[in-house]
This record gives sequence, structure tokens and C-alpha cells, in this order.
Amino acid sequence: MARFLTNPLTRMNVKQQIILLFIVMVSPILLLQWYGSSKAEQILKNHVTNAYAELNKQNIALLNRDIDTVTKITTTIIQNPLTQQLIPSDKDTVFERVQEYAKLDKLIAGYSIAVNGGEAVYYSLYVYDPRNYYSFAPKQPMTQTGVYFFQDRDKPAWFDEAVAKKGEGYMKLICTNVGFSAQTTLAYIRAVSNISDYGVIGVLVAAKMDKKIQESLQSVSLPDGQIYFTDSANRVLAATASGAIGSALRLPPEAAALKAGKDGMINLITPAFIYVINDNRLLQQKLVYKIPVDSLLQQQNELKRVIQLISVVYVLFGIIVMLYFWQSLMNPLTRLAHFVRGFEPGRRVPETPGKGRKDEVGQLISALYDMARRLNVLIHYKYQSEIKEKEAQLQLLYQQINPHLLYNTLESIYWKSSLEGNSESAEMIKELSKLMKISLSRGRELIALAEETEHARAYVSLQTMRYEYGFAVVWQVPEELHDNLIPKITLQPLIENAIIHGVRRMGEDGEIRIAARLADGESVEIRVEDNGYKKVDFDALHRLLNEEKGDPSIGYGIRNLHQRIRLHFGPRYGIRYEKREEGGTAAIILLPRTVREPARGGTVKEDICHGRE
Repeated sequence: MARFLTNPLTRMNVKQQIILLFIVMVSPILLLQWYGSSKAEQILKNHVTNAYAELNKQNIALLNRDIDTVTKITTTIIQNPLTQQLIPSDKDTVFERVQEYAKLDKLIAGYSIAVNGGEAVYYSLYVYDPRNYYSFAPKQPMTQTGVYFFQDRDKPAWFDEAVAKKGEGYMKLICTNVGFSAQTTLAYIRAVSNISDYGVIGVLVAAKMDKKIQESLQSVSLPDGQIYFTDSANRVLAATASGAIGSALRLPPEAAALKAGKDGMINLITPAFIYVINDNRLLQQKLVYKIPVDSLLQQQNELKRVIQLISVVYVLFGIIVMLYFWQSLMNPLTRLAHFVRGFEPGRRVPETPGKGRKDEVGQLISALYDMARRLNVLIHYKYQSEIKEKEAQLQLLYQQINPHLLYNTLESIYWKSSLEGNSESAEMIKELSKLMKISLSRGRELIALAEETEHARAYVSLQTMRYEYGFAVVWQVPEELHDNLIPKITLQPLIENAIIHGVRRMGEDGEIRIAARLADGESVEIRVEDNGYKKVDFDALHRLLNEEKGDPSIGYGIRNLHQRIRLHFGPRYGIRYEKREEGGTAAIILLPRTVREPARGGTVKEDICHGRE
């Protein structure tokens, strides 16, 4: 679990960590600047769109007012007696026809005068005259207003359509001749019905409606935008852009998928344009505002560039500050790391650099250089200590000459006693020599369980021969555990306690059992049991083994043995006492499963299969 909680920054060097820190500090500012600009741009677009939607509603109301004005004028012209009396017939004389034509032409021309200097709407009346009763009147429009009579070959294309609408006015792009030039214009067309017999007198046309509507559209100021007045098929009827009349206005495909509100408004924001559309389904007309986003956001883009410039200056300033601190912090740390990597214990330590620094970096450099000097002092001290230790070992070897001499002398006495027939004395001398041999163990602290068992057997044999004890000793040590390591002279003190405090006075009824087994695959358990009848204070034994200061009245033999085992193998192992179910006492030794392996150079080393805890 600790491996997964390791700080990932520890896998990076300090330079990379500082660069990462700088990126982490700068990135939120850049992201915030980008998010703020985009959010402000979106809010501005929405506010502008809503404002132009309201303006569009007012503009459409102004257009409706102009159309209503034209509708009222056409109604006035239609209802005028001069218009109602203009019916081609052979009953009237030519003079009467000329008078009627002149009066009506003058009437219509009077309505075609511009008001307050604005654009004028020119009215024309087209009368169907199949018998050519008004041959004196012009057949083709020579001026922008007037009364024109036509026959079948000169019938305008829109005449029958207007008659079919039965007096309902509508707007349409028509081609009309003014003199000898053809012009496309937006006209308001309405059939003129005879009030008396509901017949059709002709068609009244209000031309130049595109100019009138364009005049109203130009009263709205859009930043580099265009206004289009179209029919339901997006054909431009009037526009602020020149040359757009009659062309098809291309709207984004998503505009067709949007549903207009109750007021007929459709708002659409694209990356390039903002569209504000008023769709009048009843009149099949649209008023479209097309505003370029770039021109709308020009001031905001200037502000954005200023913010970006400030951000760039901030980043550059941050880089300069980082380089300054890099020079102040990283260079000394880099030199310090180079010193640490190249330092060899015992080498002369140079003078501490940067002694004048009072910050943590200076303290760290001073501490490491001082530590290196102290390490050199400790190495010199250790070298002197090793020399003294070698001298002590030589003295110890000299002192061991006497035990070895005694061991060899005992061997000689054993052979001499055997040759002279003193077998019992010879056996005691032999067992005593075993004790001497195993106690020396060539200076080793840990020996094989087989050697320790042999030592314990020799001790038991000497005790039985010396005191003529009658108790039984049972050995149950499996052969597969003979190679397990154990501190030397471990079993002998426990067996001695079992004899003295357990079975010494029981004669043949006494029994001591030494058994070993593999406990859990990782530990070896050795039990030294006796069937003694004396009462044992197990609580006192527990305190003696585990408390910091034991009871001196009980003795320190087993306490020292317990501490020796723990020093070798760890606090999990040691000795404990417990009561046997059959009666008596059991001393239990817990050891790790360890063996001794041959080391390089012919020496022997210990292999602890399971480390200390």
C-alpha cells in the first residue's frame, strides 16, 4: 500500500519539479484568461442578439406602417369615382375618354410625390382595353407613374395573378419599363374591382416599394451588417446591400431547423455571423439582420489583445523570476549534489562554499560538509577500533590455547584409562571432553541442532554417572531439523533446571523429554518437558523473561538465554514456560527455520530463511 502512496514528484529531479511548478502556476491564469474571454464573447453575443431582436420588431412595425400607408392610398385610388368610371366602352366619345384619362393620370401622379424628402412610391394603373378604345394613351410605361392600357399581346405577366387574388394586395418583384430601359422593382399589386358590377377594371401597381422599404431599413444602424427583406422562399425583395434585389439569400442550414417563437423571432449565432430573423408566416415575409461577428467584437478583441499582452508579460516576468531563483537555489544545490555523488569516505573535505548564506540552502550545505568531516573522523576512529579489536582477538586466541590444551589432555587420559580397563572413568572423561569441544565451537555463537543435542546428551550422561540418577531421558529430534541453527549451550541450562527442580528426587518415575518439530513452516519449536510434581510459579517466570528488570531471586540463567535468542533472531522468538496437561513443566524454545550454508572461500555462513521481525 505504501508503494502506491509514494509521492510521484520524487521520481523527478528538482529542476523538473520547479518547471512543473511554474507550469502549474501559469496554466490556471492562461486558462482563466481564455475562459473569461470566450465567456465574455458569448455573453456579448447573446446581449447583442437580444437587443437586435427588439430592434427587428420595431423595424418590422415601421415596414408594416409603410405597407399600410400604401394599402390605404391604393384603396383611396380604387374607391375614387374617376377610377370607377374608367371602363373601356364605345358609349363614351373620344373627347370624354381623353378627359377621363387625363383626370385619372393627374390623380395618380399626385399620389406619387415624395413626402418630406423621402423615397416616393410610384403608382400606375394598368387597364385591359381589348378593343383599343384608348388608342391615344401610351401602351408602354414611359414614366414611373401613369395610366396604361394594354391588349392581349401586351398583357403583363402578373396581371392574371393579381385578378385571381380578387382585390387582395400583395408584394412581388416585377420587371417594368421606364422609357426604353427595363428595371426590376418591388411592387405592391392590387386588382381594381368595379363596385357596381364587381367586375375588374384593371390592376393598380405601387412601384419602387424596394426603395421605400430600403429607406426604412437604413434607419437602423448595424456595425458592417446587412438587412434583408425577403419572401418565404428567401428571395430578396429589399435590402440595404446594393444589387441584392431578386437574388436568393443564403441562410445557415440550422436556421431552417429552428422553430420561431410566438413573436416570429429566430435568433442564430454562428462563428461568422449573427442572424436575427422575423418570420411572418401570415404575410410570407421575412426581415433578416445579418451582423458579422468580427465587426461586433472588434472592441472586445482589442481588449482581449491587451489581456493577452499582459499575460505574456506576466509569463516572461515569471520566467525571469524563476531563472533568478534557479541561479540562487539550483546552482548551489547542483554543486552540492555533485559533491555528495563524488564524495568518498576518508577523502579530504574542501572548505564549505557559501558560508555567508543564512537561508535553509546555506544551512543544508554547511550541515552536509560538516557531516562529511565527522564521517571522516568516525572512519579514522573505526580504523583504530578495528586495530584494537584485532589485537583483542589475538589475545583471545592466546587465551584459548589453555582450553584446547585441557581438551587434548582429557583425550589422552581417556585413551589411557580405556587401555587400563577403567571404562567408567574413561566414559566420564569422554563426555567431559565433548562438553569442552562443543563449548569452544571454534568461536561460533550459532551451531547446528545436532551439535547442541550432542552437547546436551554429554551433559545428561555426566549427571547420571555422577549422581546415579534413575530418571529417564527421551530424545525426539527429527533428522530433518539437525541442520537448524541454535545458540550454543541452550538445551543444557533447561535440562539442568528440569533435573534440579523437577525429577531429581523421583527416581525411576522421573522423565525428561526433549522434542523438536517444525511449527508452521517458518519456525522450529523445541520442548524440554519434565513430569515433576513441584508447584511452579509461571507468572514469576513470565515476568522474569519479559519484564525490563527481572526478579533476581529466581535467577538470570534462563533470562540471559531468552535474551540471547532474541538478539540473534528477533523479538518474535525466545523461551516461554507452560504447565503440562499430564503434570509437570514444559520449557518451549521458538527458533526460526535457519540453516548454515557454505560461503565463498571455503568458509561457512548462516542462511536465515525468514528474517527478523
